[in-house]
Amino acid sequence: MEDVGDPICALCGRPIPPEARQSRHHLVPKLKGGAKGPTVLLHQICHNEIHATLTEAELARDYHDIAALRAHPRLARFIRWVAKRAPAFHSRSPGPRRRRR
Repeated sequence: MEDVGDPICALCGRPIPPEARQSRHHLVPKLKGGAKGPTVLLHQICHNEIHATLTEAELARDYHDIAALRAHPRLARFIRWVAKRAPAFHSRSPGPRRRRR
């Protein structure tokens, strides 16, 4: 039997080792009709950053695929930053940073 290795985070592209915090992200938020839609496996820190950066409405309207998420300026900076960390690295997100209107 071939060892396939650790799953890969859909956002940052780093492996997700068994000891790493991880979660599934609904590409279309559940509250916006995505409850039965596609999900992707992410590091928990990557998932937290997505939700600290974008509202549910923004996710549903403009950021419902990985390419769009990676292209968002704040998430692109986060991905460059987290790429330098160990695959099991986790820290608390400093809270919502999205602009409230």
